[in-house]
Amino acid sequence: MKIIITGICGFVGKVLAEELPKQLEGLEIVGLDNLSRPGSEQNRRALKPGTRFLHGDLRNPSDLETLPKVDWVIDAAANPSVLAGITGQSSSRQLMEHNLVGTIHLIEYCKRHAAGLIMLSTSRIYSLTRLSLLPMDVKDSAFVPRFAKVSEPGLSEEGVREDFSTQAPVSLYGSAKLASELLIIEYGLAFGFPTHINRCGVLAGAGQFGKPDQGIFSFWIHSYCNRRPLKYTGFEGTGHQVRDCLHPRDLACLVAMQMRHPEKGGKILNVSGGAQNSISLAALSRWCSSRFGPHPVSRDPSARPYDVPWLVLDSSRASAEWDWRASSSLESILEEIADHADQHPEWLDLSQS
Repeated sequence: MKIIITGICGFVGKVLAEELPKQLEGLEIVGLDNLSRPGSEQNRRALKPGTRFLHGDLRNPSDLETLPKVDWVIDAAANPSVLAGITGQSSSRQLMEHNLVGTIHLIEYCKRHAAGLIMLSTSRIYSLTRLSLLPMDVKDSAFVPRFAKVSEPGLSEEGVREDFSTQAPVSLYGSAKLASELLIIEYGLAFGFPTHINRCGVLAGAGQFGKPDQGIFSFWIHSYCNRRPLKYTGFEGTGHQVRDCLHPRDLACLVAMQMRHPEKGGKILNVSGGAQNSISLAALSRWCSSRFGPHPVSRDPSARPYDVPWLVLDSSRASAEWDWRASSSLESILEEIADHADQHPEWLDLSQS
């Protein structure tokens, strides 16, 4: 089997390139990346021997014209920040070119070569309004929805299901991903190539380049370890906001199964660590304090665009249909990042250079 991984020099693309050959014997990997993000050149040098790297940009159709014919494309390329397009670091046009126009060029490639397409989507396609209106309690410094008082479709104590509302607003980032999902499904049905869409929770692990608006687990732990400034933003500066985390090597197990079974495609799946792998920022700080010693965290109660108090994905459908579940515990993921932080005090500078 021969595959293309777009965004192969990002954190997730690199881990998939390392893990998938363990799942699929004789796998040939072609990696595509525009090397635009800090740290991507370092990840390129770390690619395993046998991986063929091509420098290219999904925004340019001509960069895809010379790609070899493959069996599957795994789309791990994106601007991954929920604040993209509104903060001035990237324009709204740049965001749409990366996360939507690039998708169109990629699915045209798949149409032309009858290649299957696996898209890594995001939990941020779910409605900000519906999530923000959920009544919350605070338990152990973490927001917890009052599930007994909520009759929101697509919500249970296991988390947000695939049928939860995607009504706007979801952010420019989320809307580009949501539109990409729809286009991929329509193209696959119209032109007869297999598709899988995986809506991922927060992906985390050692070697991730973290910033406050992306890779938050890596950013927080590295900052704590190296005594860098940290701040709870929004929600009265409490740090009670909660997310779940997933290691990409667990995602790789599902992706490998999906490539083995193209006939089971055409569906959208939540893929996450779930409630058992969820934690608030305040609880993460307590964990860091026990691991590295005390470090102050400042507070900024002002609201930040697109923030939600609680977002945990329910992956029951992936479990039922693929017998898949995350095997990396929250503790093991945090400890892996902490060990990396101990060994690489320069990491935050690489992430933001």
